[in-house]
Amino acid sequence: MSRFQDPVVLSCSISGAIANRDQCPAIPYTPEEYAAEARRAVEEGASQIHIHARTPEGVPSYEIEDFRAITEAILAEVDDVIVNYSTGAIGVSVAKRIEYLRELRPDVAALNMSSMNYAKYSARRKDFVFKAVFENSFDTIIEFLTAMREFGIKPEHECFDAGHIANLDPLIDMGLLSEPLNVSLVIGVNGGIRPNARNVAFMSEQIPGGAEGPNNWQVIGISRDQWRLVGAALALGGNVRAGLEDNFYLANGEMARSNGDLIAKARQMAEDVGRRAATVAEARELLGVPKRVASG
Repeated sequence: MSRFQDPVVLSCSISGAIANRDQCPAIPYTPEEYAAEARRAVEEGASQIHIHARTPEGVPSYEIEDFRAITEAILAEVDDVIVNYSTGAIGVSVAKRIEYLRELRPDVAALNMSSMNYAKYSARRKDFVFKAVFENSFDTIIEFLTAMREFGIKPEHECFDAGHIANLDPLIDMGLLSEPLNVSLVIGVNGGIRPNARNVAFMSEQIPGGAEGPNNWQVIGISRDQWRLVGAALALGGNVRAGLEDNFYLANGEMARSNGDLIAKARQMAEDVGRRAATVAEARELLGVPKRVASG
C-alpha cells in the first residue's frame, strides 16, 4: 500500500484573463497551447482544469467558439479531466456568460459569491495596477445557479472573504444548492481577505459543516503568497489550485516554465504531508461530478 493517503484534488488555472506573455511567456493563447499546458498539468497530477477563454491572439473571450475550440483541444490531448469554466467578468452580461454554459455544458463552472472591490495594488508605483467593482449580487448568483442546475453543471463557489461563504446559507435554505458543495477560498486579492495561514483556517471553518465536514474546499492563493497558503490548506485537509492565472513563480522565486511546474510543486507539497494527488476518477467522486456520456 502507498504511504500516501487522503487524496487531494489538484486544480490548474492555466491562463486567466488578465496576464499576458509580456509578464509570463508560458501563458497559452491558442487552443493547441491550452491543450499542451493542460497535458503538462495532468501529467503532474492535476485532475481539474479551470478555463478562461482567449482568442488565438490572447485577447480574453466570452464567445462560444473560443471556449469550444479550447475545450475540444484539451479533451483531445488528455484522456479525461474535469473541465471547469470561469463565469466571472466585468462588463460582460450574465446572459452572454450563460450562453457558453448552455451550449458547451462543462462539468463545473465557477460562481463568484459576492460583489466586492477587486484590485491589484503596486507598492512600488504607489498606485493600483487595476481596480474595479466586481458585481455579483444575489440576483446574479441565483440566475447563474438556476442555469447551472438546468444544464447539469456543478457550481464551484469562489469566496474572497468570510462573508462570501455565509452567502451560501440562504441558497442552501432555498433548495438551490445540494451537497457536496465545492467551495474555493480565494485569498490574496486586494479587496478580499489577507493572505495568511490563520485566514485559511478561519475561512475553512466557515464552510457549512466545517473544514472536515461533507463539503469540499480548496485554496486559491494569489501571487507569491500562494505557496504558504497551499501549505496551510494541505495540512488542514483541503484541496488546492495552482496555475499561471494565480501565480507565475515557484517557491524559490523562479518563474514557472509551464503550468506543469506549478502543479508538480503542489503535488510535491501534498506528498510532503503524507497526501497524494487524486486521480481524475477520484476527483469526480469527491466533487460529485460524474463523467458526461457523449451523445450521438
